[in-house]
Amino acid sequence: MENLEPGYDIPALPGWREDQVQTPALLVDLDALEANIARMAAAAQAAGVALRPHGKMHKSADVARLQMAAGAVGLCCQKVSEAEAFVRAGLRDVLVTNQIVDPAKIDRLARLAGMAAVGVCVDNAANVADLSAACLRHGTTLRVLVEVDTGQARCGVDTPDQAVALARAIQSAPGLDFGGVQAYQGAMQHLPTHAERQAAFQASQARLVPVLAALQAAGIACPTVTGGGTGSWGFEAASGLWTELQCGSYAFMDADYGRITGAGGSRLDAEWQNALFVLAQVMSLSRGRAVCDAGLKAMTAESGLPLVRGREGVTYQGYSDEHGQLDDPAGRLRLGDRIRLVPGHCDPTCNLHDWMVATRGGVVQALWPVTARGKVF
Repeated sequence: MENLEPGYDIPALPGWREDQVQTPALLVDLDALEANIARMAAAAQAAGVALRPHGKMHKSADVARLQMAAGAVGLCCQKVSEAEAFVRAGLRDVLVTNQIVDPAKIDRLARLAGMAAVGVCVDNAANVADLSAACLRHGTTLRVLVEVDTGQARCGVDTPDQAVALARAIQSAPGLDFGGVQAYQGAMQHLPTHAERQAAFQASQARLVPVLAALQAAGIACPTVTGGGTGSWGFEAASGLWTELQCGSYAFMDADYGRITGAGGSRLDAEWQNALFVLAQVMSLSRGRAVCDAGLKAMTAESGLPLVRGREGVTYQGYSDEHGQLDDPAGRLRLGDRIRLVPGHCDPTCNLHDWMVATRGGVVQALWPVTARGKVF
């Protein structure tokens, strides 16, 4: 870091106070992050399931290393370039929880399998043949999982017979190992109440059970059943069916996840700490309102407006590319004030930034590159 010039191409340096950080910046509260990571690791261990956090959420090798140090078995990715970035950063077990069908991407994935343990999902037999051919060219082996549509109506096979046929195709394809079943139901993650998510989970489980029974009847061992997210992980962990969790947002928590309720009726952001913020600065004041420097280029808004942390009575009301409009009826804000915003959706917000500023007690401890930023291909 000694060759970087603060104020030009990075937002902060270790040792700086939070009020010196150049804004808008992606801020990580280390105490909150470490507590969230430890809590989920302990919960997975107590349930007897593995934890494979989703790297698409934070896109950070530094966060991934903390998760692995706490007991995670590996990392999930969504794209080949994302997996490549994490492997280059030293992470050696990645599962691409997606279908990869482009020939050039398949070739890259097979090549990557020579550097790390790499898995991928399929829902089509033609894809199995292409993956096998690429692995034979490179002399590598891919772990391949059959994705089952458990209710999201996105990717995945629809019937037990399709799952068995695909599993057999994987088993007979040189260069491929059958890794089990991908069973993630994303549509239920943000349902507002615990009861609604529980009902959606039961419907999801009802679609998975016949698949696992058909695999067993066909004499096909299923090493892994992987899935689960921050909104549903407790159901999967207690089911006796899922062997691995793919939660991602628990580590940072965002405003959209935060507002849904857990089993006891409390909000999720009371169970999991907000660890990710967009640090913004007040740049203009007028009666009853203010403007900050964090708009759509600093955080996304598809999941709702950010929350203003620790500023009583101040709310974020609207945005443009470079500005955020704040309602401040009591006139508490001052020009130049820095404010912490809890973004609506952590995943795409992380992808907008080059750096994460890791702080403890209001002091910068480290500057982390967003390792897989822009890796969407």
